[in-house]
Amino acid sequence: MGSSAGTLITPAQEAQYGAMYLRELRRYGWVLDDPLLDGWLNSLGFELASVTENSGSDYTFFMIRSRQVNAFATLGGYIGMNAGLVLTAESEDEVAAVLAHEIAHVTQRHIVRSVEAAQKDQIPILLGMLAGAIAAQSAGSADGAQAAIASGMSLMMQRQINHTRAAEQEADRLGIQTLARAGYDPDAMAGFFGRMGRISRAGGGEGGVPEFLRTHPVTTNRISEARDRAQRMRQDPPRDFSSRRAGHSHPLLPAGLALDRDVLGGPRQSHRFDLARERLRVLTAPSPPQAVDEYRRIGERSPDGLSDAQRYGYALARIRHGQAQAAVTELQSLIERHPTDHWLTLALAEAQHQAGDHATAVETYESLHRSMPNNLAVALSYAQALNETGTREAGVRAQTLLRPIARSSAADFSYQRILARASELAGDDIRAAEAHAEVAFLNGRAEDALNQLRGLQQRNDLDYVQRARIDARITEVTPIVLEMQRQGIGPDGRRRSDPRG
Repeated sequence: MGSSAGTLITPAQEAQYGAMYLRELRRYGWVLDDPLLDGWLNSLGFELASVTENSGSDYTFFMIRSRQVNAFATLGGYIGMNAGLVLTAESEDEVAAVLAHEIAHVTQRHIVRSVEAAQKDQIPILLGMLAGAIAAQSAGSADGAQAAIASGMSLMMQRQINHTRAAEQEADRLGIQTLARAGYDPDAMAGFFGRMGRISRAGGGEGGVPEFLRTHPVTTNRISEARDRAQRMRQDPPRDFSSRRAGHSHPLLPAGLALDRDVLGGPRQSHRFDLARERLRVLTAPSPPQAVDEYRRIGERSPDGLSDAQRYGYALARIRHGQAQAAVTELQSLIERHPTDHWLTLALAEAQHQAGDHATAVETYESLHRSMPNNLAVALSYAQALNETGTREAGVRAQTLLRPIARSSAADFSYQRILARASELAGDDIRAAEAHAEVAFLNGRAEDALNQLRGLQQRNDLDYVQRARIDARITEVTPIVLEMQRQGIGPDGRRRSDPRG
């Protein structure tokens, strides 16, 4: 704190460049857009962010479709976490520890401060170098390019902060404080760092080093310091926030007054992290057959067979592998044990739909929708199932489901994609065209989106509300396109120097 980093780039510019970075990642297929996982990650991230000293900062948490163990923070409060980190973590506390560390990088503006210290000219130059590296890699094989993008993009941003000992120490210190304030185990950070070090030593050589350690260098002293801080935190716990296990105290409430967990959306279920981890295992598997085989191997290795969470993952894998009826049976058994878990019930509805029992699937979806009317995951899954029936009536019903959450989900890629198809089925071609433009924008093709909106603007059958909405969106997108043009990025999202562009 106390640096002149604010003169290098404004918070608004940070948010703009962070959003561009996220859209660039999505364009290359690295963002895992899943409403259930996004909801879990955001719930965890914002709970931690709410107890930081700078809780007014904006954050965007997102999952990366990679089994490499890594996490990173970039401009504007954009924090990415690789699926591999969650798969490797042994508890939600360990995931929270990594998120708390990255949140500290954001609150202390370590990226901008490190650029300032290195006397870089402008943040856009840094991002231009990043985009240039992507373009150069994309000229090679698709697999090689994607691998380079996954590691290279996060590395270039992280190297601005992570190899500065002072920044890492500060992030560790504030992260452990945040963990304790939110009621998580303050030892989780040192525990996770230590386990990563053991994995590295067991792997042997550079190829065995987890990506997390390449972007977050860990030494024995650093682990010891983290353990010492955690020990001091336990001996003198923060008094301004109560433990999550004893209720949640909000910083804006008077001392001693806590909100019950039911008010905040119910108690955290003990197996939510386990379900999220298994869902990630399925969604990041190379193929559905390989996901099914992975669970078979897990079951063979365990003397007790698959846990309930692993059975959920196995059912998801079987749905994707065309074994939906077997998944229905598995999920019905799980729901008997966990009758209030909507993740399981939602998976059951999807399995029923894929098995061809559409009437029963609709009943299950309608029951979920009545109990959780504004839940994004329920609305999107139900609307997707309706879209797959392909009738006008289904499209109209899907639009009805999606309309109440339009404002809160405007920047959600899955929402816009499903809304576009629902609107097409319903015969609402104007709304479908708007949604298709948003899909292009969120997928890193801002100029393409602007061209679509301008074409839509020329229609003579727009009513006043439609025209005002389209005009407003053109006004918002135009400065972003101009900035991308200044950086040499074309309508398809590629830099104009790209030989394939």
